[in-house]
Amino acid sequence: MNIKQKPIIPIVKWLWAVAAGNRLQTLLNAVIGIASVAMSLISVHVVKNAIDIASHAIDGDIYTAIAWMGAVIIIDFALSISGIYVRNILGVKAQNRMQQKMLERVLRSEWNSRKAMHSGDIVNRLEGDVNVVVGFLTETMPGALSTALLFIGAFCYLYSMDSTLALITVAVVPLCVVMSKFYVKKMRRLNRQVRDSDSKIQSVMQEIVQHTMLIRTLEGDQPMIGRLTESHRQLRQNIVSRTLFSVLSNLTLNLGFALSYLLTFAWSAIRLSQGSLSFGGMTAFLQLVSRIQGPARSLAKLLPQSVAVITAAERLMELEDIPEEEEGNPLFVQPPCCLNLKNVSFRYDENSPWVLKDFSYTFRPGTATAVMGETGAGKTTLIRMLLALTKPQKGSVTIASGTDPQKEETLTHLHRCNFVYVPQGNTLMSGTIRENLLLAKPDATDDEMRQALHTSCADFVLSMPDGLDTPCSEQGGGLSEGQAQRIAIARALLRDRPVMLFDEATSALDTETEEQLLRNILATRKKTIVFITHRKMVCQFCDNILKVDSDTTS
Repeated sequence: MNIKQKPIIPIVKWLWAVAAGNRLQTLLNAVIGIASVAMSLISVHVVKNAIDIASHAIDGDIYTAIAWMGAVIIIDFALSISGIYVRNILGVKAQNRMQQKMLERVLRSEWNSRKAMHSGDIVNRLEGDVNVVVGFLTETMPGALSTALLFIGAFCYLYSMDSTLALITVAVVPLCVVMSKFYVKKMRRLNRQVRDSDSKIQSVMQEIVQHTMLIRTLEGDQPMIGRLTESHRQLRQNIVSRTLFSVLSNLTLNLGFALSYLLTFAWSAIRLSQGSLSFGGMTAFLQLVSRIQGPARSLAKLLPQSVAVITAAERLMELEDIPEEEEGNPLFVQPPCCLNLKNVSFRYDENSPWVLKDFSYTFRPGTATAVMGETGAGKTTLIRMLLALTKPQKGSVTIASGTDPQKEETLTHLHRCNFVYVPQGNTLMSGTIRENLLLAKPDATDDEMRQALHTSCADFVLSMPDGLDTPCSEQGGGLSEGQAQRIAIARALLRDRPVMLFDEATSALDTETEEQLLRNILATRKKTIVFITHRKMVCQFCDNILKVDSDTTS
């Protein structure tokens, strides 16, 4: 699959903007890294000094030299502990902060644009890609700074001792520069294929877990496991391609480093045999070469890490590319509300048929309307349009107060504050019943929650051992479908808004309970209520019946 890559410059600017929110951790890691570099170079000197004193190459107190070595070891140990604390404690905070920010951005995005991405893919990006970006900015980059300083410091130290040897040691660096351009281009493509394959696996597994009952009743275990197996195969194939390329690149680089080290050892041994270099000096040479090649290897590893963060940033930027709903203050309308659709035409894309075409209807204030029709006629699309999740390509959807119906406003997401919505199916979150109800009104009292439960015929909650604090698992596990529906309706009633939309919200209720529930909801007639339904019982309680079919929508 050909993946269109974003230009590097916009990605770098995006990473720079993200880095601004993690300056404390980045600064602390940089300071600790620089201090560690200083201690590393100092340790070379104190070890050389101790060896030369012990071998009587120079004069000095051996106990003092050993004490200096001990002090360097203790300081280096303290720096290591500090680095672990900063990475683990502040690192988690930085990752959490970015995940929350990205998730808030996803929640603010336009529904119709976001639905093209699988939820498992979005979660994969929010977890894996966020961790890669934060880790690179707060740990890898400060580490690269200290590594570069160690490389420069060790090279200068070695150059002051033997300029020829220093130049031999860094001879492999130009090879790295030449290889980097080709490496980055190919590695970006391979890394993107791996990350997208990983997202596909998470998407498949998420669907299997979410729809376990359906899969088991259809005896579809093997087909779904087959899909997962194919996704695993694709991931392995992509990882093998990336690994082979990485191994080949590293092999070339490591051969250069090995040759450089061999030349260094030979040069030092020859000088030692000729008497122009002390044993301590040779030890220092080899230590310095290690401190040059070690950082050089680390800087070479920075290249694949950079490719990984470019890929992660690119995938997160794609989330931000989803159009965002315009910000603004909620636009409350004085109840009861009037909703008016005028010559509305809508389809989901240019190649699909019209779902609604030249459709007009007015939901009068304070009335209850039953919307009926065959599957695919546009009932759910109508609900999405009333909630401003989708916009018509032609025509208009307006909202007005029943006290001043001539003063219409074009319906936008800012008017969503006037609505409550109960979708079909089980929509309870994991947690307690209290937590589910408080989603609608965070400051609701126990009396208000009890009243909402009573109105929705959900008094059974109060007879449970834990009452409002009864736990339920994902999608209301532990409750029947009818119980979960009534609690969801109670949640909507607790929100108490002038327009109520019910999408097959009573489908799991028995006739007696449904009748009592409808009587309770429609007792005051102060709200504008829309029922998407197939049930005749609902129609009997409504003022109007809107039949949506091919004759009314096209």
